[in-house]
Amino acid sequence: MEDNGPLKEALAATSAAIERVLDPFLALPGGPEDRVVEAMRYSVFSGGKRLRPFLVLASAELFGVDRTQALRVAAAIECIHCFSLVHDDLPAMDDDDLRRGQPTVHKAFDEATAILAGDALQSLAFEILSSEETHSDPFVRLTLVNELARASGHHGMVGGQIIDLTADRYDMDENFIHRLQQMKTGALISFSAEAGAIMGHASKAARASIQGYARDLGIAFQIADDLLDVEGEEHEVGKAVGKDADAGKATLVSLMGLERARNQARMLSDQAIEHLAGFDDKASLLRAVAHFAINRRA
Repeated sequence: MEDNGPLKEALAATSAAIERVLDPFLALPGGPEDRVVEAMRYSVFSGGKRLRPFLVLASAELFGVDRTQALRVAAAIECIHCFSLVHDDLPAMDDDDLRRGQPTVHKAFDEATAILAGDALQSLAFEILSSEETHSDPFVRLTLVNELARASGHHGMVGGQIIDLTADRYDMDENFIHRLQQMKTGALISFSAEAGAIMGHASKAARASIQGYARDLGIAFQIADDLLDVEGEEHEVGKAVGKDADAGKATLVSLMGLERARNQARMLSDQAIEHLAGFDDKASLLRAVAHFAINRRA
């Protein structure tokens, strides 16, 4: 991975800021429901790249959005992302024992608690987004709620997951996998980058540029994930590797081969950066993210 100091610092600062925002929301109530809140905290405060919250903050800066408000939207998206990881790791889904280098939630607690923790994180996301503290304009809040619901539901992340789970029933060509990945991974990444434009009342042209950036970034990010599953080391990646091959799952890497997949990821990263041509140096970290997405080792 490239040694991009400013980006590393920005990602670390984002992670710390998100945890400060979410900590009060996840205070233990002091009753029998503490267990599910402990599981929520375990998921949220277990590290991770915080890429999606970072995209919110970076795009919000482009459009002059108040940072405190942007942090709340970023925190809501991180809740959705963590919810998806908790559920994806369950035995009924991907059946993973490790996440971010530590036992998955259902291993650290139990399956029922993990399901409820994921459910509660999803609810918390919309509780945060719909609050007047997140944005004074009710239309903006409604748009954020609507767009996140689409990105995380059957039109996006959940729809992509069910396609992935039943993929062996279909003819998996490149177009099919592109659609699957755009839904499962790309939709939430796209919304994360667009959230700043929504909050900042960006023009249609500016929002279209951000949409193009996020679409290409999301696919490049997923190809990099697939490459890590083939070439990565478990101690670096923080979860089991080689699972796609073991399961006989078709990915862009298995269809294209390693070198062509790497070239495709680079091309998408370059295209993502080209979409930012109309923005000044404020978009420098967004450009750096496009490089990071395909060069990371975790």
